[in-house]
Amino acid sequence: MLRRSILAVLLVVSGNIPYAYSESIRNESRGELLYATHCIACHDKEVHWRDKALVTDFASLKSEVRRWQSVVGLGWGEDDVAEVARYLNSLHYYRYSNE
Repeated sequence: MLRRSILAVLLVVSGNIPYAYSESIRNESRGELLYATHCIACHDKEVHWRDKALVTDFASLKSEVRRWQSVVGLGWGEDDVAEVARYLNSLHYYRYSNE
């Protein structure tokens, strides 16, 4: 009986680990999800590497994300803008310090 109780407790406790891990992954990829959902239709890799780049640091990257989400009318808050900017920085710009 004691073995069954211990096994049941271990199963219940370990059952929450995948949930906590999936929450962490979901939060980390929020910028990617927003970009893929709302931006990728008009943007491809070439947009982020053009000669007359408007992005020169992380602040200007956030500014561009903020500007374009406004043009499209997405109504993102600052957290969403920051998440997408972080995602783009890690994917294309990686040389800019986040903040």
